[in-house]
Amino acid sequence: MEHVALSQIESLALKKLKIYRQSRVRYLLRSILASLFIGFGVIVAFKTGNLFYLEGSPLTYPMAAITFGAAIILIAYGGGDLFTGNTFYYTYASLRKKMEWQAVIKLLSMSYLGNFLGAVVFAVLIYFTGLFNDHSVNSFLFSVTDQKMNTPWLELFFRGILCNWLVCLAFFIPMTLKDEGAKILTMVLFVFCFFISGYEHSIANMCTFAISLVLNHPDTISFNGVVHNLVPVTIGNIIGGSLFMGMFYFYVNKPNLEEIEIDNEQKQRIS
Repeated sequence: MEHVALSQIESLALKKLKIYRQSRVRYLLRSILASLFIGFGVIVAFKTGNLFYLEGSPLTYPMAAITFGAAIILIAYGGGDLFTGNTFYYTYASLRKKMEWQAVIKLLSMSYLGNFLGAVVFAVLIYFTGLFNDHSVNSFLFSVTDQKMNTPWLELFFRGILCNWLVCLAFFIPMTLKDEGAKILTMVLFVFCFFISGYEHSIANMCTFAISLVLNHPDTISFNGVVHNLVPVTIGNIIGGSLFMGMFYFYVNKPNLEEIEIDNEQKQRIS
């Protein structure tokens, strides 16, 4: 079953906790790095999607979705620390009594702050590149940002739940695979599914909003719109990762994990 992957989740959570205890600055920098990686994915997705958007093509979202998959590969193999995935890792480790809930709150707060700072830094870098100064290039970006900022909060909340449920699976399922190519393909496929479905990812939204705000944007895009979106989406992401992933997999695997621990204790006594 998935107990091997869950063991990796537990180890990963404890590794992150160790990094935090050794140096909060290093932990924060890893969180900033993750958001920078997502920024790369956001840019390539909107640049690609815009080519089809200007032509009114139905391939606009599929092409943007498939190229956004670069972000998850960068995070998985580049050492970034993403808030949304941490909601799963830390919840599961805490339920397994490997971490204290107080530490979970501190770690999640720090990773969220780092992700936010990374989004701001990336937006500033993009501003100075001039890549989105032409309206013919940023029209798709502004269209999506406008829609996200003006969607009813209840819809954003549930989209946030479904999004992080799927994104956490994009990190979790590949842990059950051995071939690296299969892992990458699986991650990209799951990210494609969340993007094309229209779900809401708080950190990806941070990057999208930050880039939009530093440009010459329309009046429908504002800081109030950022708050209107990120509050329900972030809460939804937390529920999707902690409840539907962390708590669910802990509960359904608890008997198997207890048996494994008993077997390991017996083996240690024999040896």
